[in-house]
Amino acid sequence: MPGTSSKNGTLFIVATPIGNLEDMTQRAVRILGEVDRIVAEDTRHSAVLLKHFGIATRTVAMHEHNERAVTPRILQQLQKGEHIALISDAGTPLVSDPGFRLVRAAREAGIPVTPIPGVSAAIAALSVSGLPPDRFVFEGFLPARKPARRKRLAELAAEQRTIIIYESSHRISACLTDMCEVLGGERQAVVARELTKRFETIRLAGLAELTAWVASDPEQRKGEFVILVHGREPAARDALPDEARTMLEVLLEDLSLTQAARIAAKLTGASRNALYKLGQELQESRKA
Repeated sequence: MPGTSSKNGTLFIVATPIGNLEDMTQRAVRILGEVDRIVAEDTRHSAVLLKHFGIATRTVAMHEHNERAVTPRILQQLQKGEHIALISDAGTPLVSDPGFRLVRAAREAGIPVTPIPGVSAAIAALSVSGLPPDRFVFEGFLPARKPARRKRLAELAAEQRTIIIYESSHRISACLTDMCEVLGGERQAVVARELTKRFETIRLAGLAELTAWVASDPEQRKGEFVILVHGREPAARDALPDEARTMLEVLLEDLSLTQAARIAAKLTGASRNALYKLGQELQESRKA
């Protein structure tokens, strides 16, 4: 197969569209047509995609219930030199989908694993959310049961990065209600529904407003969801007391900024990063 040189086969991790078939890449179509077999989360579901692109490669099912049993057989086929592609029902495989055991086993066996990148619902939603995209944490699906879900949300309450969560249609309302109660109704969030599909909906608002909106409109409880939540603002403890400010100013007369910030933080318990930032501002003002 072009682009491979190992005596083993290659395992290709192929991203597929999350709704709009026009998002399928040319490389993904080519690879799926060239490999010896395709490992799919649901062969019946993937048959629609493969038929659309005229791909006749044979498929084998691997899902959460049989992944442990199927992985050794696929590994043997790769070791015999077969090239195999792994796809999920939609989007990038392994992201809240089966495949981790297979990829891990292939790497441990020295089998090349190559990504064929494409759509990811999490990244697509983040890119249009209007929430800070530079630092984020992907949580996947929260626990289905309310007590466990609320416990996990409480653990995430102090997270300062944007939080990305997947949710299903039959739990979206309950999930938003718990988010509102645990994280606070004023916390900014985004509900992204049916991304790239006909009824795509993306809304940015406080959690209280989003919860009421979804609860009042049955149409907004249909489809597949990505929820993004603004991270918590930096804690008030980063504010500098007058004592720390005064000490920093004195130390800067004889020490470097790094030394002054470190010593002032140690003696006062104030944030070293906040002291360093203040020191930079003081130095700039002195130059002016």
